[in-house]
Amino acid sequence: MFEWIINNLASVIVLSVVAAVITLVIIKMVRDKKRGKPSCNCGCGGCPMKDTCHTKK
Repeated sequence: MFEWIINNLASVIVLSVVAAVITLVIIKMVRDKKRGKPSCNCGCGGCPMKDTCHTKK
Protein backbone atom coordinates (compact mmCIF):
# COMPACT_ATOMS: atom_id res chain seq x y z
CA MET A 1 0.00 0.00 0.00
CA PHE A 2 2.73 2.46 0.95
CA GLU A 3 4.68 1.57 -2.17
CA TRP A 4 1.68 2.47 -4.34
CA ILE A 5 1.29 5.81 -2.53
CA ILE A 6 4.96 6.61 -2.94
CA ASN A 7 4.88 5.69 -6.64
CA ASN A 8 1.80 7.88 -7.22
CA LEU A 9 2.59 10.69 -4.78
CA ALA A 10 2.26 13.47 -7.35
CA SER A 11 -1.16 12.23 -8.43
CA VAL A 12 -2.31 11.87 -4.83
CA ILE A 13 -1.22 15.43 -4.02
CA VAL A 14 -2.91 16.89 -7.12
CA LEU A 15 -6.09 14.96 -6.40
CA SER A 16 -6.10 16.20 -2.80
CA VAL A 17 -5.66 19.83 -3.88
CA VAL A 18 -8.42 19.57 -6.51
CA ALA A 19 -10.78 17.92 -4.02
CA ALA A 20 -10.07 20.66 -1.46
CA VAL A 21 -10.75 23.42 -4.00
CA ILE A 22 -14.01 21.80 -5.10
CA THR A 23 -15.09 21.40 -1.47
CA LEU A 24 -14.36 25.06 -0.72
CA VAL A 25 -16.30 26.21 -3.79
CA ILE A 26 -19.32 24.12 -2.80
CA ILE A 27 -19.18 25.45 0.78
CA LYS A 28 -19.05 29.05 -0.51
CA MET A 29 -21.99 28.43 -2.85
CA VAL A 30 -24.09 26.98 -0.02
CA ARG A 31 -23.25 29.90 2.30
CA ASP A 32 -24.08 32.44 -0.42
CA LYS A 33 -27.36 30.68 -1.12
CA LYS A 34 -28.30 30.81 2.57
CA ARG A 35 -27.48 34.53 2.66
CA GLY A 36 -29.67 35.16 -0.37
CA LYS A 37 -26.89 36.26 -2.69
CA PRO A 38 -27.43 35.66 -6.41
CA SER A 39 -25.39 32.85 -7.90
CA CYS A 40 -24.43 34.85 -10.99
CA ASN A 41 -23.15 37.84 -8.95
CA CYS A 42 -24.44 40.33 -11.53
CA GLY A 43 -27.46 41.63 -9.65
CA CYS A 44 -31.12 41.04 -10.31
CA GLY A 45 -32.30 44.45 -11.51
CA GLY A 46 -32.66 43.57 -15.19
CA CYS A 47 -33.03 39.82 -14.89
CA PRO A 48 -36.31 38.46 -16.28
CA MET A 49 -36.23 35.60 -13.73
CA LYS A 50 -35.78 37.81 -10.63
CA ASP A 51 -39.27 37.05 -9.29
CA THR A 52 -38.80 33.29 -9.47
CA CYS A 53 -35.20 33.26 -8.32
CA HIS A 54 -35.65 35.17 -5.06
CA THR A 55 -39.12 34.46 -3.79
CA LYS A 56 -40.15 35.92 -0.45
CA LYS A 57 -40.63 33.38 2.31
